[in-house]
Amino acid sequence: MPTYLILVLATVAAAALFVLGMSLTLIIKGHHIRSEVADNPHMRRLGIKCAVRESLEEEKQFRPADDCLPFPCGPSSDCSSCER
Repeated sequence: MPTYLILVLATVAAAALFVLGMSLTLIIKGHHIRSEVADNPHMRRLGIKCAVRESLEEEKQFRPADDCLPFPCGPSSDCSSCER
């Protein structure tokens, strides 16, 4: 058997296993895997935040109190009254 044919068959087999695994997860759990921080209640419960929100919160510590900093990655913005 040529080497390229073995490589193509191995790639197809790996892709098929991946699709099968994702399908079984969807069938058993009934929903897609929640890998985003905003969608995953367990990550939020543990206090894990997205990198954008963490960097903006750190940046906010060094800004003056009257300077408003919007949070683009979540509904809970600390500056909801900001007029920008």
